[in-house]
Amino acid sequence: MTNEEFQHLLSRGVVMLDGATGTNLQQAGMPIGVCPEKWILENRQVMIDLQRHFVEAGSQILYAPTFTGNRIKLAEYGLDDQLAAINQGLVAISKEAAQGKALVAGDMTMTGQQLYPMGDLTFEELVDVYRQQAKVLYDAGVDLFIVETMMSLQETRACVLAIKEVCDLPIMATLTFEKDGRTLYGTPPEAAVVVLQHLGVAAVGLNCSTGPADMVETVQKMYEYATVPLIAKPNAGLPEWDGDKTVYKTTPEEFAQDGKLLIEAGAHIVGGCCGTTPDHIRALHDAVCQMTPKAPHASHHRVLASERQVVEIQLDGSFQVIGERINPTGKKKLQAELRAGKLDLVRAMAREQERNGAAILDVNMGTNGIDEKEMMLKAIYEVTGVSGLPLSIDTSSPEIMEAALRIYPGRALVNSISCETEKRKQLLPVVKKYGAMFIALPVSDAGIPKTLEEKHAVLDELLTDAYDHGFTPEDIVVDALVATVGAAPTSALDCMATFSHCKRDLGLATVCGLSNISFGLPDRMYVNATFLSMAIASGLTMAIANPSQDLLMNTAAAANMLMNKEGCDLAYIHRMQYFDKKEAEKKRQEEAELLARQGMPADVAAGESQQTEQGPVNPVYQAVLEGEKDAVVSLAQAELAKGMAPDAVINDLLIPAITKVGDLYDKQVYFLPQLIASANTMETAIAYLEPLIKKEPGQQDMATIVIATVEGDVHDIGKNLVGLMLRNYGYKVVDLGKDVPAGTIIETALREKASVVGLSALMTTTMMHMKDVIAEAADKHYDGKIIIGGAAVTPSFSDEIGADGYSKDAADCVKLVGRLLA
Repeated sequence: MTNEEFQHLLSRGVVMLDGATGTNLQQAGMPIGVCPEKWILENRQVMIDLQRHFVEAGSQILYAPTFTGNRIKLAEYGLDDQLAAINQGLVAISKEAAQGKALVAGDMTMTGQQLYPMGDLTFEELVDVYRQQAKVLYDAGVDLFIVETMMSLQETRACVLAIKEVCDLPIMATLTFEKDGRTLYGTPPEAAVVVLQHLGVAAVGLNCSTGPADMVETVQKMYEYATVPLIAKPNAGLPEWDGDKTVYKTTPEEFAQDGKLLIEAGAHIVGGCCGTTPDHIRALHDAVCQMTPKAPHASHHRVLASERQVVEIQLDGSFQVIGERINPTGKKKLQAELRAGKLDLVRAMAREQERNGAAILDVNMGTNGIDEKEMMLKAIYEVTGVSGLPLSIDTSSPEIMEAALRIYPGRALVNSISCETEKRKQLLPVVKKYGAMFIALPVSDAGIPKTLEEKHAVLDELLTDAYDHGFTPEDIVVDALVATVGAAPTSALDCMATFSHCKRDLGLATVCGLSNISFGLPDRMYVNATFLSMAIASGLTMAIANPSQDLLMNTAAAANMLMNKEGCDLAYIHRMQYFDKKEAEKKRQEEAELLARQGMPADVAAGESQQTEQGPVNPVYQAVLEGEKDAVVSLAQAELAKGMAPDAVINDLLIPAITKVGDLYDKQVYFLPQLIASANTMETAIAYLEPLIKKEPGQQDMATIVIATVEGDVHDIGKNLVGLMLRNYGYKVVDLGKDVPAGTIIETALREKASVVGLSALMTTTMMHMKDVIAEAADKHYDGKIIIGGAAVTPSFSDEIGADGYSKDAADCVKLVGRLLA
């Protein structure tokens, strides 16, 4: 199937997908815990009958049951050496069921392993895993691909790239979203649709997660940015416990009625996930088949995205700053760190620039004595770990640019592409492949233009080439080429003309290197600030600058307000409040340093300045807060050298810090990557400090907690994080792993004298085994507490099966255990 044929299918109206596979097969006798792919091959008629019923109900696209047919998942059952035969056989079953009346999509999903830097699996290893399965599915004759039930935007990118490197069949992609409206890794729906549609998927959306009514808001948020059709494949409501099994009680009629809301919200392709039967699909088809879906937007927003947020660049919006600090040029300390293979200063610069108001972070690793490509990739991982701002990738090497764009989990800005023949020939296709925006630099093979007219002519040539490659004006930001006014007196005026021409005549955003204008002049800050005001008035969209220069940032805030840009009156007030606090803190530090020089002890001299809005300004506390794993041991050693006891470092610094991290996570200031980084930092510190603690006679050990993923379930990302957090609070954690029988869990709890048993389950089909553990505990007279959690688990389910508590995530689990053991 070509993309054109897929678009033709969509032009005929709402497109119907199939319903659930797993829950229906279990109703038909598939045991929990078996390899689904193997069971289907051994019971092929059950699958054929189910999918034929879906086709009869109105499904136009069937998902081949190859969901976990990648080699990592199959290896859990010792079947990875049969990958080709298994996937081929499953596609053949769906083709037989379709009988030419429906298309067959090759179905791919997550591997269950965490990507580097949170896990050990590298991006290229994951692409290779997906590429292997995609090649087999393509050769087996699938009509298109579906990448579904994805919790990680980066893993979704890896799968999409793998498929595109195998074939050019249409790709649909859907993610799952938590109750807070983000994926498990913190991606909002707006970022998901922006990144994936620019990566070249034919349709994007969400599946599983919730029932149809609760999906409406997410679909609406996606539609605001969508230039491709949207997919919604909800569950038949939330799972409920009914006697001895999990059920979905949303009726086909209720499902269909709410399904109409999804079409109204912007969905074009609909179906059903967990709990949906052919009756649900038939009712949905009858309800929506005559509806006219909203067309995707004809043009896209001018927008960048990280894995955790989107940043819009508006021609008439607020002026924005691209933080320039992460660049070793002229920074001897940063150069030395990079040569030593360290990135502490890079992380600090990222945090500082975000605090000071940067909207985008430029990353440049160009310096002598290092492997620039290696350091660029490391820097991207480090910066994306500590900041949610989108990145501007800054390198003159096409090879490094491609490597960076490949692993960046968002939509980046490329800095830059010139009109030089070889550069644009190499870079334009690469930037298009990875869906990035780029800065257009009007420099040709002849060099820097000598006149304004020549600059605009070179720009026109570059734009023509870019548009021929499929770029639109919304993908391009023009660099006005600021020259120093000391050497070129008309430089500022020429830039004003370019800013105005790009905005009014070409509909293009603009950028400039702000400080170039004043090179060689005294008191440069005043020249820069005045130039900035003139430039904003002439239409400048953003500048590459140092956001810690308060005069520039304050000038920009004032200029935005004076030009009556939306929301900028309050933005100016907030900026000045931030500036006043910053100045007051600076004054306190200067006073403390003066008193210290006069002989007063540093801790007394610091006085109240030891406390800020972020908590105690102690380096150990801050290291945990910021996930500085490599630095925390040396910082703890410094505290010990000052006379602080090891247990005091843990109780007074580490635990308050990780508690603060948990609060930030609850408030959606932090997301899973930051939570894991902070937890790992604390674990490193505790591993160093605990052996130094002298245990007092009669001192009791902390409680023992046994944790496990229940029988039949092979997912453990959330459970592993729970264990890490509990260990950081001093509990002894016995982790039994995944797919653990009830008898083993309770036997271990009794042997270890565990005060608490923690159970995890990702799937609705396996969460019923939590009740088996509770029954086993009663039978074996285990009198400790049993708590549960997991993606499909709810507080009501916890109450229904008689658990002692439910936690929504790792941070919440620590609080729950504390309450239960108090």
